[in-house]
Amino acid sequence: MKNTQMNTTDKAVIIAGASGLVGTEVLKELLEDESVGRVYALTRKDLPFFHSKFEQLKDEQLAIHNWETDKPLPTFGFICLGTTRKQAGSKENLAKIDYDLVCQVAKDMKANGVKHLAVVSSLGASPHSPSHYLRTKGKMEATLSRLGFTSVLFARPGPLKGLRDNPRADEAILQAIMRVIRPFMRGSLAKYAPIRASMVAKAMTHTLLEANEDSIYFIDSVEMRRQAEELSN
Repeated sequence: MKNTQMNTTDKAVIIAGASGLVGTEVLKELLEDESVGRVYALTRKDLPFFHSKFEQLKDEQLAIHNWETDKPLPTFGFICLGTTRKQAGSKENLAKIDYDLVCQVAKDMKANGVKHLAVVSSLGASPHSPSHYLRTKGKMEATLSRLGFTSVLFARPGPLKGLRDNPRADEAILQAIMRVIRPFMRGSLAKYAPIRASMVAKAMTHTLLEANEDSIYFIDSVEMRRQAEELSN
C-alpha cells in the first residue's frame, strides 16, 4: 500500500546512490508513489530506468551544478551511498565516501531546495565507536544533523539482504550464518537480524515523505520491518 494521504503529484525528490542495493529499491518506491511528481537521480553513470517523472543528473563527483530554473526544486532527498573498507582499500578511502562524499552531497541537496533528508547509515553507528566503519557513520550522522534540514531520517539497518551488482563475499557468509540463527534472534537481538533492502527502502520513503515537523529520526531494522509489513498489507 502506497502513501495515500496526498493525491496530488507535487513532491519533487532527489536521490544519490540509486544504483546501490537500497538505492535501487528507494528509486522504485519513489517512481511508484503517486504523491511524487518528479524524481531526480544524482549519478555517475546512466541508470536502466525510464519513467515520465524520472530524470538523471550526471556528474563524476556527484555534485549539483547550475540548477535549471524551469526544473522544480526537490524538497525531499535520499542519500544511499556507502562502501566497505575492503572495497575502499583503506580507512582513508572509506571515509572519503562514507563521510566526505555523503556530507558534500547533503550540502548540495540543501543548497538546491531539500528540506527533508533520509540517509542510509548502519546499526551501531556512533562517533565514539571503536570500529572505524561505525565511527565514520556516526560522525556523518552528527555532521548532517547540524546542517539545518527541517527533518533528517537516519536508517540504521542490520545486515542487508538483496541482490547486488557486485556481491560482497563477507555479506554472503554473514547471511548464511544468519539464516541458521535467525529464529533465535528475538527481543533486543531482533535488530541484528538480516533485513531485505526493499523493506529498508519502503520504510525510509514512507517515513520521510510523511515528515511534517522539525525532527531527527533514527529507525532500526525492527521498526523498518514493522513499517514495511504494515504498508504491504
